Amino acid sequence: MPDAAPPSTGLRLIGRALRRHRRRLTVGFALIMVWQMCETLVPVLIGVIIDRGIAQEDGSAFALSLLGLAVLFAVLSNSYRFGGRFIVRSLEDEAHLLRTEVAGHVLHPRGARTSMLPGETLSVATSDAELVSQVMWQLAFAVASMASVLVVAVYVLQVDVQLGLMILVGVPAVVVLIQVVTPLVARRTHRQQQSTASASGLAGDLVQGLRPLKGIGGEDVALTRYRAASQTARRDTIGVARSWGYLLGMTTGLSGVLLALVTLVAGSLALDGEISLGQLVALVGLTQFLAEPITGLGEISAQFAASRASAARIAAFLATPRIVRVGDRVPYGERPQLGIANVSGGPLDGLSFTTRDGEMLAVTIDDPSTSDALVRLLAGADEATTGTITLGGVPLGELTIDSRRKTLLVSPHHTEIFEGTLRSAIDPDGALPVEELDEVLAASAVDDVVALHPDGLDRAVRAGGSSLSGGQRQRVALARALAARPPVLVLQDPTSAVDGVTEHAIAAGLRSVRTRLGGTTVVLTSSPAMLQQADRVLFVRDGRVVAEGPHSQLIGDPTYREAVLR
Repeated sequence: MPDAAPPSTGLRLIGRALRRHRRRLTVGFALIMVWQMCETLVPVLIGVIIDRGIAQEDGSAFALSLLGLAVLFAVLSNSYRFGGRFIVRSLEDEAHLLRTEVAGHVLHPRGARTSMLPGETLSVATSDAELVSQVMWQLAFAVASMASVLVVAVYVLQVDVQLGLMILVGVPAVVVLIQVVTPLVARRTHRQQQSTASASGLAGDLVQGLRPLKGIGGEDVALTRYRAASQTARRDTIGVARSWGYLLGMTTGLSGVLLALVTLVAGSLALDGEISLGQLVALVGLTQFLAEPITGLGEISAQFAASRASAARIAAFLATPRIVRVGDRVPYGERPQLGIANVSGGPLDGLSFTTRDGEMLAVTIDDPSTSDALVRLLAGADEATTGTITLGGVPLGELTIDSRRKTLLVSPHHTEIFEGTLRSAIDPDGALPVEELDEVLAASAVDDVVALHPDGLDRAVRAGGSSLSGGQRQRVALARALAARPPVLVLQDPTSAVDGVTEHAIAAGLRSVRTRLGGTTVVLTSSPAMLQQADRVLFVRDGRVVAEGPHSQLIGDPTYREAVLR
């Protein structure tokens, strides 16, 4: 099944959010409108109490009006309570769906080709997802505010046409004038979101790489970079706060002038006896009430702009292409082999070789960039310029993702270790029998790591394996690869961070485990210990195979000897 296309723009993403919660939102919007209109009717009913109950000294009318006021407050409070519940449930569900969609895009078996730092991706999945879901509150309040303004206008028109027209014309005029400032707020908000996400991403990367930074003495350079990014985010955040201040000041000023005029005219009408005392009280109360919806209507466009910017960021992220190209074929044969035929691309220049069933094949490469290029091709991150890479006689790009993952595992030099325990890092599904798990631990020398801690395999591991040393992380990554038991396993420099004694033990253990399982193993390495265990060694120079044979035979070649003994 092909992936369903995500919304291509921020507006479409927002539209999808509203559609998939439309039933709950319809009820929530209706209840919020009832709440807002009940708020509108409170000063009106107080005016009625004054005119019919107090001014006319009618006890029954006064009691009945008080009862009506009590009922109004009961409806008011409950409509807000339950309307808010429907809307909050919808927006929290939407935020959750967006977070899982972003995570699913990143964790998809085919990967996602994005230039975002991990911290930026986290910002998209959290703060941007929250801002998009807030559109539901914004829309609910906008609809309720417009309805309440219409209710006020209808009531005031019945009291006095002049006052009613002032509200019907004045409120839209104030809202339109406020829109002069909202583009400024929107632009600064968008810039602030980007700079904050960038600073967060940089901070996350620096924390994750703190130990290597200390090792090379790069703390000062890293701190300078982060300080610059943080200062940019600070300036942008202050700029957003300043623009919001302009918006709030303009909204308060314009709405205050309008409401003061309405109150002044109403007071004059009361002095002339054209409206009653109760109507005056109602009009004054309504003018005070109108300040909130007018302010809200003025701010909503800026709030929506921020949500739309976040929606655009999410849509752009979800539109990033997949890394691994796939088809609908499966490898031929029960024990498919890896074939590389005249492959060129980057530093590779006509590389060719084919694995043999059950062998341990070592590939010694003179240039680390060539090794990285080969690993990226095998993992599907890049495609060859010329030539083909096949698995079981089928080009990699034509295989289904399931058959490819089931048959071939590529473990690069730098691998991620996830937060959890040693056990979950090596055997996430808990599927390995105890005997096989012990064999994997011994082969990768992780049994030493287990023995060093009182919790053993239940030892806690922090995200990125930061609680482990470099050598320990490398051994855990090797154990995880062995535990997967793939028919074809490709390892890149699996022992570069361990001492010589441990390296010899791992080389022997790797061969023993893979021989027993009957799988084919390709090791990209220059380690003499690994090369001695290999059935066959390929020497790659200038992007192509220049020599082939056992390590004991190739060691007589001065160029090969220099490559493996440097």
